[in-house]
Amino acid sequence: MTNIPNSMKTELAAWNDGRGISLRDWTANSGNFSLAVGYSEIFWPRFVAFEKYVLVDGFNIEGLRSFEQNPEATRQSIEWVMNHFHIADIQHSACTDMAGDKLAILGERLREIYMAKLGWQFPDRTFVVEFVQPERADDFPDYQMSFCQT
Repeated sequence: MTNIPNSMKTELAAWNDGRGISLRDWTANSGNFSLAVGYSEIFWPRFVAFEKYVLVDGFNIEGLRSFEQNPEATRQSIEWVMNHFHIADIQHSACTDMAGDKLAILGERLREIYMAKLGWQFPDRTFVVEFVQPERADDFPDYQMSFCQT
């Protein structure tokens, strides 16, 4: 991966007596299978068709019904709010290595993954998948992603 966040370059360069390490090799040496299984739910989510909606599996039916009560709500607006998430919420709020460059890379990669997965799983439907970045890189909660059918 040539897109190494600046906030990780020093850490990766320090490996192997200063010779550095690739991001993939760093993951193999630093990660664990439990995290990999957990991340698989984020990086290859399960989507379900429910009534007229396409939603991330495990959605809250009461929340859906509540949004439907708004007379101005559309299928798209309901899907958008039901499927949106904050990239920073992938980790706990006290995570010390959170940085805007990491959230930007994750958000864009997740946007690509969701586009691919939705297109593969629902080839007869079209979707908008959007990753929103804040103007200020340190507004971590404002890195958001969502999708809806068009």
